[in-house]
Amino acid sequence: MPDNLPRRQVLRTAGALGLGAAAVGALQTGADAVGTPDKVAAMDAHHGHGRLVIRKDPFGTTPDGQAVDVYTFSNGRITISMLTWGATIQRVETPDRRGHTKNISLGFDNLPDYAALSPYFGATVGRYGNRIAKGQFSIDGNHYQIPVNNGENALHGGTIGFDKKVWKAKVVETSSAVGVAFTYVSPDGEMGFPGELTSRVTYTLDRHDNLRIDYHVTVAGKPTVQNLTNHVYFNLAGEGSGTIEGHVLQLNAAKYTPVDAGLIPTGELAPVAGTPFDFTRPTPIGARIRDDHPQLVIGRGYDHNFVLGKPDSHGMRFAARFWEPEHGRTVTVHTTQPGAQFYSGNFLDGTIQGIGHKSYRQGDAFAFETQHFPDSPNQPNFPSTVLRPGETFTSTTIYTFGTK
Repeated sequence: MPDNLPRRQVLRTAGALGLGAAAVGALQTGADAVGTPDKVAAMDAHHGHGRLVIRKDPFGTTPDGQAVDVYTFSNGRITISMLTWGATIQRVETPDRRGHTKNISLGFDNLPDYAALSPYFGATVGRYGNRIAKGQFSIDGNHYQIPVNNGENALHGGTIGFDKKVWKAKVVETSSAVGVAFTYVSPDGEMGFPGELTSRVTYTLDRHDNLRIDYHVTVAGKPTVQNLTNHVYFNLAGEGSGTIEGHVLQLNAAKYTPVDAGLIPTGELAPVAGTPFDFTRPTPIGARIRDDHPQLVIGRGYDHNFVLGKPDSHGMRFAARFWEPEHGRTVTVHTTQPGAQFYSGNFLDGTIQGIGHKSYRQGDAFAFETQHFPDSPNQPNFPSTVLRPGETFTSTTIYTFGTK
């Protein structure tokens, strides 16, 4: 929680955490009065499900001296840990059908590994999530070049994207949800992008096991392009537990965007029917992942944008549902975004050891990044990602955790 909370707020929060008055001073000075995320979960279990709690702890310091904090918030059943580094989801602890809780999100237990090794584990990526061909685009006749970092293309905002920034954080508490609002202001010209972009991304967990992500983005000075998303990697059997090929996926998309050899969309919206990309009915992820379909060969598996179905009257789309049969954990995704990148962890190669001290190998996790389409700045037939001064972009994505 913020170090500058007034004493009344500190007392109220300390009480919610089950702490006595002696702990108030520690909370005000930022000392570790509660402990690890496991202690938060255990403490909240003592008070019963449904109690919303949050705390802040130090996580590390960047080489240039910026403090990085971890915020841990819980509803007594689900516990989320997030870093100010990259507005990153570090841990997602959920119970299986027998009530056994595990962390299902890939990540690290230290800041140097995030800075040096992370393939965007849990990060809020931007200014432009996914790929831009050759890192180039034009707006109103003005040409821009983003540093390439994925072959000849720019990926997730270039060489130093939002995932490598320290975001400002503010605790969000209501009667029904708890979480953190993260803010980052990207100056005009950062990574070659025009305009000063202000991004506020709010993560809240409610009593019904919904992790809601609300994006609010504005630009000043010049028009720009933006496509923020979160890049959490899940394994519903537990982080580091092996392949996700047995996970069952239902994906609400009749079309997807095929890619070229550099994983840049060709511009086609291709039907999934009759292809390994058809998950309109629940299907194990690994059922067809080794088919000789040329798109699977290019991506070494699934690494493609899917065109999601129409929104409901509230603007939300059912996007996907993942289910791990052995332990029963599920995650269901709804979003206002028109697309989602389904990635089956194809480029994990065993060289990274994660938070549970196990190596992450190919296919050990999936990511499902709600978004506008890749390379939209160069694809006039795709939904536009241009944002102009005076406009506000908003979107919402909800991950609902459960069991069956």
